Amino acid sequence: MADISTSAALSPRGGGALPAAGAKRRRNARLSQRINMAVGLVSIPLFLMVWQLIAQARIVNPILFPAPTEVARAAMEWVTSGLFVEDAVASLKRVATGYLVGSVVGVGCGLLTGRSAFFSGLLGPLFQVLRPIPPIAFVSIVILWFGLSEGGKVFLIVWGVFFTVWLSTHLGVQKVDQGLVRAAQMLGTPRRRLVGEVVLLSALPFIVVGLRTAVGISFYTLVAAELAGAFAGIFYRIQLAQQNMQTGLVFAGLAALGLISFIADRCFAMLAQRLVWWR
Repeated sequence: MADISTSAALSPRGGGALPAAGAKRRRNARLSQRINMAVGLVSIPLFLMVWQLIAQARIVNPILFPAPTEVARAAMEWVTSGLFVEDAVASLKRVATGYLVGSVVGVGCGLLTGRSAFFSGLLGPLFQVLRPIPPIAFVSIVILWFGLSEGGKVFLIVWGVFFTVWLSTHLGVQKVDQGLVRAAQMLGTPRRRLVGEVVLLSALPFIVVGLRTAVGISFYTLVAAELAGAFAGIFYRIQLAQQNMQTGLVFAGLAALGLISFIADRCFAMLAQRLVWWR
């Protein structure tokens, strides 16, 4: 009787300890989340403050390393002159066209090489050899091939995007559960529907990772693209500013390129989270 009463007396305490521990973990998780959010909000202002202090201390030549206030002034002049909109539209058109073409071709080739051992053996080694070559290495030959037309600039962005999307699609298709494929085949699913509704959907989480990575790649490939004889664009404006020793405008152009790339990446991430909710 003593043992029974003792265990009965202890059981409420033992039962209450687990919910208390769970509540404590949730409180700690919320506190950690708030701290991380606060650090994220403070990081950029803190960086700008340190930058401003270094610039004011004249540790570095202010012509070569302008203060954030000078960069902000140059950015405002760029925007109010109307040239920023012109440059941003020109750059975004190149990025959007190159990204779209490179992604479509990359997904198509990835499905082909991922599903077929023949095409994987035929195209895989070639793509693996070409993949490490940076787009900027093609600037001279692209000018010879395309002149100063937009086609050459789009080609360079397609080159940068294609291999990332192809590789992620190829790996995603190869990791598709073959049991699902065989089940669909046994049910008489036509080949086109099999690829579109089973293989593609199963590989989609991998493809989305490649597509998101390609968003950033398309923007830094833009640098190579606008080296190939552009007459408008963000990096074109950076080049002109560098030639005229307008370092404030150079930094403003770099900040604009980074900000636009960041916004594009976040928009893609939110869209992917809605469309590929099961990953």
